[in-house]
Amino acid sequence: MGCVVWQHVRTEITKNSDFNRALISLVLPIALQNLISAAVIAADVVMLGIINQSAMSAVSLAGQVTFVLTLFYMGMATGAGILTAQYWGRKDVKTIQHVLSIANMFSFGISIFFFGLSLCFPEMLMRLFTNDIELIKYGTIFLRAVSFSYIAMGISQMYLSVMKSMENARLSAWVSSICLILNIALNALCVFVLFPGMPEKAITGVAVSTVCARFIELGCCIVHSIRRGEVRFHLPLRDDMERHLRNDFLKYTMPIQANYFVWGGALTVTTVIIGHVSADMVASNSIATVVKNLAIVFCGGIASGGAVLVGKYLGSSDRKMAIKVGKRINLYALIFGVVAGGTILLIKPVVFHIVDLNGTAQAYLNGMLYICAYYCIGKSINSTIIGGIFPAGGDAKFGLWCDSVVMWFIILPLGYMSAFVWHVHPIILYAVISLDEMIKLPLAIIRYRQYRWLNNITRDFT
Repeated sequence: MGCVVWQHVRTEITKNSDFNRALISLVLPIALQNLISAAVIAADVVMLGIINQSAMSAVSLAGQVTFVLTLFYMGMATGAGILTAQYWGRKDVKTIQHVLSIANMFSFGISIFFFGLSLCFPEMLMRLFTNDIELIKYGTIFLRAVSFSYIAMGISQMYLSVMKSMENARLSAWVSSICLILNIALNALCVFVLFPGMPEKAITGVAVSTVCARFIELGCCIVHSIRRGEVRFHLPLRDDMERHLRNDFLKYTMPIQANYFVWGGALTVTTVIIGHVSADMVASNSIATVVKNLAIVFCGGIASGGAVLVGKYLGSSDRKMAIKVGKRINLYALIFGVVAGGTILLIKPVVFHIVDLNGTAQAYLNGMLYICAYYCIGKSINSTIIGGIFPAGGDAKFGLWCDSVVMWFIILPLGYMSAFVWHVHPIILYAVISLDEMIKLPLAIIRYRQYRWLNNITRDFT
């Protein structure tokens, strides 16, 4: 009897070790990629902040257009990742090839639309975020130049998402590292060497640096797909398999896409509210957002890596292992959320040493960072459950419902009233618009325990 028990214990330890290795092999590269993405934004903000506060604030606001576009990419990448992870569980690479082609078709269409909008109507877009003339001028310069990066961005993001869902997250980290180094080097060249003390030219240079980095990223994806990729770029085919997969892609992508749009649109509106309160609050929010995004990179890694493993086990019809994976990554999400919040509080002195803000903006930033610390805990758990586990199991509609109610019927009305009717202190306003993750947290946990996300959504095309 004792031998049987010991054998069972050894088997469980081996399974746990295998699971931890698989999770770490996904989480670390994805977290590194998230860190790199946040670092690129941080480099832009910090370097332009050295020129002057207005240049930094303007680029931060103009970046909201890229953020909205990124929401489309995130929705389509998640939809492609759901299908890829589950078909990867069946080792059906042929079907994954079709999924990539469908995702690229949709993402390229969206990219062309945003490219034309930002190139032709940048001033109109900036007026949506602020009424400050100087911020509009600087933001217009940045948008017109950075719009060219959108052409390459959509295709590379779809390819890297499919690779991550095939458990090749190291490629994304490697490609992103190259782009980070290039982007920062070109930024430094423009800000410190070529155009010191010339805000307009420096802003253009920073935007062009982003364009170069994005096209090199696409080039790396193309080279990898040709030389080592299990799937490659090609145009969608008009056959029954493609038609069924396109329907599946839209079925699972549209709710996620709508969810990202609802959530991201609400965040954009909060940025608009802040933009109409004061320029000092815009500057403080720019820094707080960068710090927060840097702190939660491992939280995003847990959400993305866990989703790949959940999808993989569901695709192979191993529901028991999918439940076990879900429980484990939720525990990790809580731990990393607490660590992220503590990290923000620890690096506060470093942030104030690096960033040059006036006294009012510094006071705002100090309060915002305390709020960001608690925000990270709810964000980590919610992104893992709502943005990772649920979509991986085909339960894509809950996130849409949750964000629609919480963001648009609770947070935004309260934020608007706080800013323009009650005229509360900016720190209280920031606390109000940061309540969304805490409101969603109990709803996400209740939904998770109902296990409606345990679905195998693959088809047998043989």
